[in-house]
Amino acid sequence: MRQFRSLACFFLALLLVLAPPPLTSFAASRVYHGIDVSEWQGDIDFEAVRQSGIDAVYIRAGEGSDYVDAYFKSHYQGALAAGLKIGYYHYVTAQNEEEAREQARFFCSLIRGKTVDLYPAMDFESFPGLDVEEINAIGAAFMETLNDCLGYTPSLYSDTNNTANVWDSSFSSYPLWVAEYGPAVPSNTGYWATWDGFQYSDAGNVPGISGQVDLDYFKDTMLINGGNDSGSPGDVTYTVRPGDTLWAIARRFGTTVQDLVRANNIADPNLIYPGQVLTIPGHDDMQAVYTVRPGDTLWAIAQRFGTTVQELVNLNGIADPDLIYPGQVLRLPDSSSVLVYRVVRGDTLSGIALRFGTTVQALARANHIANPNLIDVGQTLVIPQ
Repeated sequence: MRQFRSLACFFLALLLVLAPPPLTSFAASRVYHGIDVSEWQGDIDFEAVRQSGIDAVYIRAGEGSDYVDAYFKSHYQGALAAGLKIGYYHYVTAQNEEEAREQARFFCSLIRGKTVDLYPAMDFESFPGLDVEEINAIGAAFMETLNDCLGYTPSLYSDTNNTANVWDSSFSSYPLWVAEYGPAVPSNTGYWATWDGFQYSDAGNVPGISGQVDLDYFKDTMLINGGNDSGSPGDVTYTVRPGDTLWAIARRFGTTVQDLVRANNIADPNLIYPGQVLTIPGHDDMQAVYTVRPGDTLWAIAQRFGTTVQELVNLNGIADPDLIYPGQVLRLPDSSSVLVYRVVRGDTLSGIALRFGTTVQALARANHIANPNLIDVGQTLVIPQ
């Protein structure tokens, strides 16, 4: 992403291209090979990129409040046609919170209606004249505005120096895409327990691209449909690709074929076509769903919500009951004996307790909450009866 690199970093990255970090060192259900591109890469043959083994691409949408990347449209069309997983990033230049909100709205307008597979990223890495408190306030304004505009969480791009010294704990609820050239894994992720994206080189050579390009690994937690989501995806759109079925799309986005049929007025569920744009219905806050957390098993979730493993398997189309992953959203049977609630922006534990006729203490006990003043957007709470 950075347009100017030191000579030392260049040679270090060149060595890294020859021996990229081993995938076995990364804790995830799947890790995708990725790149990120902008107008600096010019025309790209994305089919050649895909055939080289690249799975995902982040495309720069623009910069500031009015600049659209010169190759944004062609990069998007090429990546979409090649069947790559697509994300977008925006280079932020804001000097105050109002400018940050304006730039977030501009970014949102650029990607609205397009296929989005990976969490859109804020690239805020140059802070001339700003102190740490101002940087965090500007970053928070951008992220919150973008979240409100998109209806789902964005992600943060940062190098390890800034994760260690700039970003405060409030950003750790966002997926982290971290850059560091040299080590097999990032040396520092600040307040984040781990990383979701890792930019490990800025000197990659990939077929289909003239010159060098950034190289990345993206865990499945960087995928909107499959990972560490701190909020509801809301209503998003998806462009049908060759080989897609309505059943597979429903499973991918944690919804049902019936919901997709209703949302898109589909007459024949067996008839969809490449290029068709589908609305993916969002989840109502009171819908019975549960977001898998580290250490969960399907058996333990079934016990917690008064259902069975088989019911969960059938309802969620799970092929292997022993394989679920953190961040996965599971639907619960309507007959579940436990009421659940997903936290939305502005919620407090006391407000939720009042709404459901219970107490803060009872909610804290039922959900193993150590600090009643700290709940996360997207967190699933059991409501004690």
